[in-house]
Amino acid sequence: MTLEELGYTESLATYQKEHHLDSFLVGRVISEHKERYLVRTADSEYDSEIIGNLRFTANSRADFPAVGDWVAISPFNEKDALIHAVFPRKTIIERQAVGKHGEKQIIATNIDYAFIVLAVDRDFSINRIERYLSICYAAKVIPMIILTKIDLIEDSELQSLVAKVRNRITDVPLFTISNESFIGIEEIKKIIQKGKSYCLLGSSGVGKSSLSNILSGKQSMKTDAISTSTNRGKHVTSHRELLILENGGILIDNPGMREVGMTDTSEGLDQTFEQIIALAKECKFKDCTHTSELGCSVLNALEKGELDQSSYENYLKMEREKAHFESTIAEKRKRDKHFGKMMKNFKKDQNKFK
Repeated sequence: MTLEELGYTESLATYQKEHHLDSFLVGRVISEHKERYLVRTADSEYDSEIIGNLRFTANSRADFPAVGDWVAISPFNEKDALIHAVFPRKTIIERQAVGKHGEKQIIATNIDYAFIVLAVDRDFSINRIERYLSICYAAKVIPMIILTKIDLIEDSELQSLVAKVRNRITDVPLFTISNESFIGIEEIKKIIQKGKSYCLLGSSGVGKSSLSNILSGKQSMKTDAISTSTNRGKHVTSHRELLILENGGILIDNPGMREVGMTDTSEGLDQTFEQIIALAKECKFKDCTHTSELGCSVLNALEKGELDQSSYENYLKMEREKAHFESTIAEKRKRDKHFGKMMKNFKKDQNKFK
């Protein structure tokens, strides 16, 4: 296998040369387990860990390697290596870290396309699709929607679900498939390009791992049934993993995500809710919140039935989440600045008594 087949580009080669990394092997992180990283090079795979300098200079978890990253490594035996540098990321798909206000969690890096996967028989939510679209657009990753398990419902019900999606989301490719009967699988295979990177986004139990197994032609990811008591997917995929597909495409499977919290994704929200953003430009007041103001074009469109009520409510909810995230970040920066100033003054006072 060549590095190019893993997605290596001329810009990465230029970075390697300009930053004097020619003496290191270059590889791509294909899985992560508790700060241990499996790195794939052109000739081998290495169980790797970051050097101390990278660890101590990291400002946040985002400075650590993630699945999809390109890294410079130095093997110290046939199986193990040290990671000395992380190459710049072309794209980063991220969400708000669960249970950690004001922090981000990287889902995958250096992705070209994202498959947003939902099962038609459970957990189906257009609001959730809009959330995934927002984080994809913010990352400048091209999204596609895949509805799975279509063999479990009648065709008329499927057409109704597709129509509901198309009523709110008109310009994103949409595929309907069955991992059991393989209906629609060939259509997915046709659009996957050699050397391009894809990732699967969705809740547990929607069929992501089954789909990755089919596309890769091997049983790489363990799959399991839906819990009969909760109708929720069991957390079978517990880590992210990069796979090379039969046709040369590169796929990252992810653990199921029940929460897709918004970060500072203004551009992503604007692209997902283009109709609302266009209407907002015609509002009477520039700081219109689109909730109660007179002369609000968004509310007028809502009253006339020209704007979907559920989409409007989802937009407001996601905007509130984004605003809360941004205010949390601002508050943390303020605290850090205050702490830095306090430490500086403390050191000055200490020096006076020396």
